[in-house]
Amino acid sequence: LFFFGENMVRKCPKNWKGIVIDAKGHLMGRLASVIAKELSRGQKIALVRCEDINISQSFMRNKFRLKNWMHKRHLTQPNKGPFHYREPRKMFWRVVRGMLPYKTAKGMAALNRMKVFEGVPPPFDKMKRAVCPPALRILRLAPGRKFCRLGDLATDIGWKHEKTVKVLEKKRKDKAVKHFKRKSQLKKIHKAATKIVDKIIPAIKYGDPNIKVGSL
Repeated sequence: LFFFGENMVRKCPKNWKGIVIDAKGHLMGRLASVIAKELSRGQKIALVRCEDINISQSFMRNKFRLKNWMHKRHLTQPNKGPFHYREPRKMFWRVVRGMLPYKTAKGMAALNRMKVFEGVPPPFDKMKRAVCPPALRILRLAPGRKFCRLGDLATDIGWKHEKTVKVLEKKRKDKAVKHFKRKSQLKKIHKAATKIVDKIIPAIKYGDPNIKVGSL
């Protein structure tokens, strides 16, 4: 249970340091290959909004492929695997795992450096999020080609938390809009105050011989 237990869903500390990637609009295979390479180099990576990852080909084609795989199991001992994850974050985690030598200590250490989430939970909602250009669908998939969303596939096979994630995401976005408006107002006030101070106190240049220490 070490590979897919509580270590995948435990809360991150506030002082977590690493790269935060917004997975929305990325192609799953391309993104997984880039992340696997970075993990093997020692980088810490957190992925948010895994439910908005894209997969090439139509929804129905991917649905039939996934349904076929869901029936595969160990003939005499099903609890030995394969384990069929229904959460988008675990589905993506499994793809990355397949690109790492996870049965070795080095591969498992690399895999443990990655954290995956649906939505944008704290503390990542206040961190700068990056994208991966080599994996962006809009840059890599030809115009007119079919694609589907990982969250839709997960919901189709039994994931039950898409509505909850949407509600939490709406609350986060509303909170972010209020914060941005307040920040913009404070910036305007600061700019106006700076102009007033510049009129009262003349600008002082570094190294001016007429200005002595303690004269102000």
